[in-house]
Amino acid sequence: MNKERSLPQIREEKEKWEEKTLKPALERFKLKEAPTRFYTPLDVGEEFAFLDKVGFPGQYPFTAGTFPTFPYQTGERGSGSIAQAPGLVRAGRYSGYGSAEDTRDYYLHMKQLGQRAGPNIAFDLPTQCGYDSDNPLATGEVGRVGVAVDTLQDMEIIFEAFSGENDLDRTASNFTINAPANIIMAMYLALADKRGIAWEKLRASPQNDILKEFIARGTYIFPPRPSMRLFRDSLVFFTKHLPNVNITSMGGFHLREAGATREQDLAFSMAIGAAYLQEGVKAGLDVDNFAPRFSFNAFGGSMEFFKEIAFHRAARRMWAKILKEKFGAKNERSMLLRVASTAHCGRVNCTVQRPLNNLTRSIAGGIAAALAGGPPNCNPPFDEPMGLGWSLEAIQLSEDAARILQNEARLIDVMDPLAGSYYVESLTDEIENSAWSEWEKIQAMGGAVAAIENGYLQREVARSAYERQKRLEEGKDLVVGVNCYTGEGELEVQTTRLVPHPYDPERREDAERKQIERLNELKKNRDNKKVSQLLKELRNEAVKEETNLFPQLIASVKAYATVQEICDTLREAFGEYQAAAL
Repeated sequence: MNKERSLPQIREEKEKWEEKTLKPALERFKLKEAPTRFYTPLDVGEEFAFLDKVGFPGQYPFTAGTFPTFPYQTGERGSGSIAQAPGLVRAGRYSGYGSAEDTRDYYLHMKQLGQRAGPNIAFDLPTQCGYDSDNPLATGEVGRVGVAVDTLQDMEIIFEAFSGENDLDRTASNFTINAPANIIMAMYLALADKRGIAWEKLRASPQNDILKEFIARGTYIFPPRPSMRLFRDSLVFFTKHLPNVNITSMGGFHLREAGATREQDLAFSMAIGAAYLQEGVKAGLDVDNFAPRFSFNAFGGSMEFFKEIAFHRAARRMWAKILKEKFGAKNERSMLLRVASTAHCGRVNCTVQRPLNNLTRSIAGGIAAALAGGPPNCNPPFDEPMGLGWSLEAIQLSEDAARILQNEARLIDVMDPLAGSYYVESLTDEIENSAWSEWEKIQAMGGAVAAIENGYLQREVARSAYERQKRLEEGKDLVVGVNCYTGEGELEVQTTRLVPHPYDPERREDAERKQIERLNELKKNRDNKKVSQLLKELRNEAVKEETNLFPQLIASVKAYATVQEICDTLREAFGEYQAAAL
């Protein structure tokens, strides 16, 4: 029977099923409507065009997967939870705390335990916001949520853990920072110069995703348009001098954690990515010369298993279409949505209550990740909401879970196993279509920067966050151990701590004092006259829109100008962003 005749027949049979089979069942169970749905060929449309909608893995539109096969292993000892593969050089687990010495010693300890991957550095809030450790505003925050980096000297100390076979040209380094990203990258390049390592051999990824800071995290410094000028500087400079360094590692992870819906996560991320691409085009570069160096950190996650799988299939397809249809990319590598992980449970969904349940949540996320075309990372470790950094026990369970999914359940033996599922294909289309609708709305405003300046994106995320919290409080969304199954008979299961936490609490408490002492000593011994002259030159060049500031930044950090001294100089030129009331 051909398809034209079968679809009407399916529709007819569905109506009979609803009347003769489903309706009596609902009456028996005293239900007004079915809590479940059943999907059929009717839900994927009259013509399901496999090559246009799905295609083969590693080929446009990349719905079935970014790459044609899947060589990655995750959960391996030494990988730092980031999936590794032969021929790839990648950074490891997001980490860093206290002073530069504390983080250096942490990495040395991890190497003793077998970690081989490069640093994926977390910075403290003062550094992220462009303040030095001795600023009164930084009191109590130095070295808390990451490592304090005030000058090139701090980077030199941290990277003492990476030399020889793990030197800068033999390992990958990630820098999770945004507003001062160019300053940190200037320090990285200055460090390479001091070690005699050619820039073209460096492998690194700065997050360098400033637009999402205005919408979600809030660690912005300068207004959006000067911030985009700094992004343009990095894009142009990296494209010319750093062939193996990613320009950005963006994504909607923080947007979703702040409250964005799944569809907003996708639409806003794509609009932000398009704004970054446009900076390269405006600078006169061919999109195929720089788009392959755009990467994605992560998108947000949730416990809605199939929707997260469909989300990542839709994201790959949407990004590919944007590059091909909106920016005229010819090279398929430009169209790849390169992301270290796919689906996950979402850190915002981890609970302080009965925290071992977070392992179950992470495993559900790991299974979804594998089915969504990624490594089955079971992240985060279960003690994510319990404090800064993870215990080694929690990391062990997380890594073992990924190993079991790979080696025992063999979830990565097949690419895109849900391709052709009536439900998943329908859901993929639904999520993509909703994102395109929101995308068009943002483009009509003038793009992501304009939508930030008029407050639209911030208001939408705030509204969605309110609605999510309201659903939780009203019990419409259930979270085990939080708003359901909380009776006296429930048990609070705990694990035994076998080894000390890798972040030494005593060292973290003492980090602020040590960091300030070293900073004061450095300021006494450096050539302050030279620093003042270089900052003056930076100020003069910053007001020239066409000037790329990277040469001035590199010269400044080599003279041991501080993060705040450089940021204050740029504050004078660009102003400081003040968020409007929503």
